[in-house]
Amino acid sequence: MIPRKTVSRCARSIVASMNLKPGDNTVVQGGVHCQDLLEDVAYECYRAGAIPMIMSRSDGQSLRVMRDISPSTLERVPQHLLGAYKGMDCIIRIETLEDPAVASKYPRDSIEAHTKSSVPLREVLMGEKTGRGKKWCYAGWPTEKAAKYFGIDYKMYERFIIDGMIFPIRNLRKRCERIEELLRGATRLNITDPEGTDMVVEIGGRRINLDDGFVSDEDVSINDIGNNLPAGEVFIAPLENRGSGSIFCPITKDRFTGSIIRELELTFNKGVLDLGSVRASENGDAVVKSFKAAMKIDQQTRKTQRTLNIAELGIGCNPKVTQSIGYILTDEKVVGSVHVAFGNNFSYGGTSKSSMHWDFVTVPSATMVAELEDGGERTVMKNGKLARSRA
Repeated sequence: MIPRKTVSRCARSIVASMNLKPGDNTVVQGGVHCQDLLEDVAYECYRAGAIPMIMSRSDGQSLRVMRDISPSTLERVPQHLLGAYKGMDCIIRIETLEDPAVASKYPRDSIEAHTKSSVPLREVLMGEKTGRGKKWCYAGWPTEKAAKYFGIDYKMYERFIIDGMIFPIRNLRKRCERIEELLRGATRLNITDPEGTDMVVEIGGRRINLDDGFVSDEDVSINDIGNNLPAGEVFIAPLENRGSGSIFCPITKDRFTGSIIRELELTFNKGVLDLGSVRASENGDAVVKSFKAAMKIDQQTRKTQRTLNIAELGIGCNPKVTQSIGYILTDEKVVGSVHVAFGNNFSYGGTSKSSMHWDFVTVPSATMVAELEDGGERTVMKNGKLARSRA
């Protein structure tokens, strides 16, 4: 049981991270298992002068709906929720499921239908049509059931989430700024690791984004509106049709079904993921099925399909998160790791719009060498350790 004082402290961190303004209409969404946190977040929103609305649901309700309701109903756009998205200024989402294993019981056709119905919501949230999205925060919350699902000791899982969430913003920003400085002036990044990752991505002209746990006014001005808690990464939208190589991801979770995938090997060429090359020791077929499902949705809802295009290159830097467990929210923050995503990247400097965004994290011993605008090279990271900042 998480002490009540800790719950309140986390709520303050979450709300402080969003830089709310007086009058901001804020949706607070999550599972009933974290109702105390949802209520504390709403309270802190009021204290900041914002106007919150709580939306919550249980694992059981989610399972009943996804299992028993027809896909033809689930794919209908929820117009009342769409209205709420249009009217809100900010959304704070706390992890919905107490037990991630519940998602593995959802029928795949129901998941696909629900994902399709969410496309207009994503468009509003990310500002895909207007160029101005809504501020959002996605925060984790530890449970015994989730720790069991990920195969990790609960106390360690709790430390990853809570200690990672309340790690001082100023310290995290210094870490992010150090990486930003090392990346400045780079046009191409070469990434390798001992497990077989060997890739090149091109980033020339793309902005460097700092996930430092605070959505500043400057971030909002360039539509960098998202925030994760725990925070702690620096990420870039690479050029979507360039870059090639291979990625080894020791563990991840299927974006559609929630099944755990182990020892995953991926390759991409000219920025496009090769589904025919997917290999894994466990549940590799889920990767192919989920990307194909997202491709189908994108074909129905987008003029240009970017489901398989490279979307993100990120570097983890939260010292409180020390290993990958299959939970992408924390995995991508592991110090010494690099992650690559495919699909959507519109809200942070890219050009791709997609129902898919899936990150794949390397082992925490990556090496990264940057090719620079002036023709030189700079080591950004070697065997998981950052280089010294530029003089």
